[in-house]
Amino acid sequence: MTSASPSPATGPARRTVVAAAGAAGIAAALTACGSNSDDKSSGAAGASGTALAKTSEIPEGGGKILADHGVVVTQPTAGTYKAFSSKCTHQGCQVSGISNGVITCPCHHSAFSVADGSVKKGPATSPLPTQKIKVSGDKIELA
Repeated sequence: MTSASPSPATGPARRTVVAAAGAAGIAAALTACGSNSDDKSSGAAGASGTALAKTSEIPEGGGKILADHGVVVTQPTAGTYKAFSSKCTHQGCQVSGISNGVITCPCHHSAFSVADGSVKKGPATSPLPTQKIKVSGDKIELA
């Protein structure tokens, strides 16, 4: 009696499929937290004259994250408005919170000052880049 040997697989080996899936997951994770030089929030946040917020929307000692524009607008002291990139300088994650005078990044918990974007807590070592804004009446726009 002869035994028939199994026919060779016609598709990719299981090992190839598993390795490809792992590589795709790593690539997705790096994209989510990595820096992308084509991302508009890495430098200039948007077009000059773009309306960002009303002054009444920016709390004193705090701020507002405007992710669509790649900007964080803060009011460190009454009537003084500042703007910074909303992209963390550690690995490019979007900052997500502002409280007690600090802008925070959810990815690795870096913290930045609402007054000047300086690093209050690492792992980030560089401040958030400043963005130019113009306050006209109760409107805050990109300059």
